[in-house]
Amino acid sequence: MADIDTIAIAPLFGPPSPARDQTDSRIMAAASGIGFMAIRDFPGDDWLTPRNRARLLAIFSLPEAEKQKLLRWNFDRTKQNVYRGWFPLQPGAVSYKEGIDMGPDIAEAGAAPSGLDAGDPLCEVTPLPPESALPGWRQAAAGYYKAMETVGNALLRSVARGLGLTETIFDKDFEGGISTLRLIRYPLRDPNGGVDLSGPDFSVIHKGEMRTIIGREHADSGFVTLLAQDGVEGLQAKNLAGEWIDVPPADNTLAVNFGQLLERWTAGRVRATRHRVIAPKQARFSIPFFYEPRVDAEIAPLSLKGAEPFEPFLYGDYLWDTATKFVEMSGVRHLRQPRRAKAS
Repeated sequence: MADIDTIAIAPLFGPPSPARDQTDSRIMAAASGIGFMAIRDFPGDDWLTPRNRARLLAIFSLPEAEKQKLLRWNFDRTKQNVYRGWFPLQPGAVSYKEGIDMGPDIAEAGAAPSGLDAGDPLCEVTPLPPESALPGWRQAAAGYYKAMETVGNALLRSVARGLGLTETIFDKDFEGGISTLRLIRYPLRDPNGGVDLSGPDFSVIHKGEMRTIIGREHADSGFVTLLAQDGVEGLQAKNLAGEWIDVPPADNTLAVNFGQLLERWTAGRVRATRHRVIAPKQARFSIPFFYEPRVDAEIAPLSLKGAEPFEPFLYGDYLWDTATKFVEMSGVRHLRQPRRAKAS
């Protein structure tokens, strides 16, 4: 795993200790360096076995008619859900994937957590398959969601300590947050599907071989992404030399990368890394978890030496502006107006 450190983070869940200090140091080195790392040894890491991943990914075995019931409004105008729900394959898009985006209600027995604005599409309840269609699936999704929330909190506390800030400085903004659990399937693209795959937008040369791009190069927009892979290669990160390196899909580990908003909030001390997915020889599945604060969390300058001041803004406004630029969210931008931060 050249340039990507694999860190055992069990010390983060214990009291202050030399082991925790060392773990913090390695996390900060990864966060401020390549902006990518892999983590292992944490509460809930048993979810990362092939058997337990399969429990979550069972949703892709649903008949197409059942998946259609979960579609978002921009794919089925009879639906009420705008931000959460199913997105189908987009044959002409570079990012060739299907899947579902789920919010915190998945961990709250189908109800939106209290304190969220029911009129805000970012706070809507996720359409889910009935228990009878996938027995035990909802319970598995809830368990995984809660485990990732715990890991996300521990990592941000570690970053705070690494920045010399109070370790709980981010906690209040993430209490009642709207973290997203996404399940993705990248099928093999049909070379005769009517899309010219020979151009630079769709293909790259990797290790002397032409490979199709199935996940466009980008940096995540938010804070911390926790990615469970399915044992199939394809994810790549751009290192500090500008080279694309593989992120091996090892069992019992999460690939972790940091987002552009955290980079901005920490005055560039944490780095948002560009990454992409190139087509493997078989279908690929992935399970990213985007650790996110409340919609009304105010993003204001931190007390960091040399940090440039900026006008505070609300996370929900930022998220809507960035999320609606992705192909699976096309056509919905007008459905939410900015709430804006109150003048201090």
